[in-house]
Amino acid sequence: MQCAISGDVPVEPVVNAKSGLLYEKRLIEGFINETGKCPVTGEPLTGDDLIPIKMGKIVKPRTVQTASIPGMLGMFQNEWDGLMLSNFALEQQLHTARQELSHALYQHDAACRVIARLKKERDEARAFLAQSDRQIPMSATSTAAANTSAVANGKRAADDDDLAPPGKKLRQGISTDIITELTECNAALSQQRKRRQIPPTLASVEELGRYTQLSSHPLHKTNKPGVTSIDILHSKDIIATGGVDSTAVLFDRSSGQIRSTLSGHTKKVTSVKFVADGGTFLTGSADKTVRIWQESEDGNYDCRHILRDHTAEVQAVTVHATNNYFVTASLDNTWCFYDLSSGSCLAQVAADTDSSNPEGYTAAAFHPDGLILGTGTSGAIVKIWDVKSQANVAKFDGHVGPVTAISFSENGYFLATAAHDSVKLWDLRKLKNFRSLNLYDADTPTNSVVFDHSGSYLGVAGSDIRVFQVASVKADWNCVKTLPDLSGTGRATCVRFGPDAKYLAVGSMDRNLRIFGMPDEDAEAPQPES
Repeated sequence: MQCAISGDVPVEPVVNAKSGLLYEKRLIEGFINETGKCPVTGEPLTGDDLIPIKMGKIVKPRTVQTASIPGMLGMFQNEWDGLMLSNFALEQQLHTARQELSHALYQHDAACRVIARLKKERDEARAFLAQSDRQIPMSATSTAAANTSAVANGKRAADDDDLAPPGKKLRQGISTDIITELTECNAALSQQRKRRQIPPTLASVEELGRYTQLSSHPLHKTNKPGVTSIDILHSKDIIATGGVDSTAVLFDRSSGQIRSTLSGHTKKVTSVKFVADGGTFLTGSADKTVRIWQESEDGNYDCRHILRDHTAEVQAVTVHATNNYFVTASLDNTWCFYDLSSGSCLAQVAADTDSSNPEGYTAAAFHPDGLILGTGTSGAIVKIWDVKSQANVAKFDGHVGPVTAISFSENGYFLATAAHDSVKLWDLRKLKNFRSLNLYDADTPTNSVVFDHSGSYLGVAGSDIRVFQVASVKADWNCVKTLPDLSGTGRATCVRFGPDAKYLAVGSMDRNLRIFGMPDEDAEAPQPES
């Protein structure tokens, strides 16, 4: 008895009651579920028409192939052939996948090379553009228009340059007449330096060793404490301070009175500088602007120009020895050379454009002779520039953290720089570091360093104030006085020497200006309470 569908002996036989045909139960039920008909006669058929049949247990006969050794060998051969074909197909797929991966890697490598080439061409184009901005002078008409820009409420009228995209302004450039003026000033000052002598009125080491706090003056607001910058007008003994409260204060030390409070900046004042006899005053701010203030007949200061050439915080302002030009340094990775009388930017110099990590400028100072400019960066690099060509002629590294202050000695060949790690002293004749003053622990930055006007002393401000006696390259620089930071903040931010180093003006992260000097000077300067 065989199934009418498969031809094999059924395991569960059933009979079609209508046609009498024998089927395997699972096969006929599957067919009925799909078609509802008998697979042989084609008549309608349901499960109710199937009658199960009971039959004795039987053993399925072997197939012809397994009934003999040649048949089994043929079956094994077929299985082996199928296995080899499957293995061949897998090898073909692997080869195809390897080819696709190799092609993808090649495309990726080619794309990386194209991107690198485009970046190189972009950097070269930027460098060429920056060089063109420095070297191509404006026409005489443009110069005249810039010098006669209308001024209203202390602001420059919008020039064509101001309407250009940031960083794309065309600058006039430092003309040959200005270069001649700078060169003549350098020659005159160099000759004076050769005949320079230490003034007999300079404070001695013994006097410095007796310095103590003489007075403390609360110049800035209590809700935004902090003195960020100090400058002293030696001829009139006036001290200027810049504060976190966005104001600059001019303080008359001889009378102990505030002479003027300058408001206008919208963020903290980062740098203050007197010009010549004090009739002009400069302030730089974190609001990206520089202001030129002019003394009026009543003794107050009015804002004459607001300079908006930078696109990030202005960190430093330094005045040239001619008192006709000044430089500003900013975190936007540029420094600007300005004409003081007109307030016009003659040159805006960007740092190396091939640097993958642009570094903003955090400090700047002119060399006493005026042809060299020193700048410090947020990347712990000190750069020396030739002002005439605006070329970077030397780089000093070795600091850790942003350079916070830079000061040239009056002798012309010592440079002091401060950063988070220490104070470093450089010999400009050999362009190398000859001494490092590691004064504080790793968590305490050095915030200020400055030579006095005679070049005999070096002041340093950090968690305290220290004064060193300037020596030669090989001799030791001895600390002659250490003054505590009496603000309670543990952070002295700036220090300056008074005339003949007769006193020290110190700013901290409270709102007070502190004066340190000889105790017997108490009678000469009033002592207001903080």
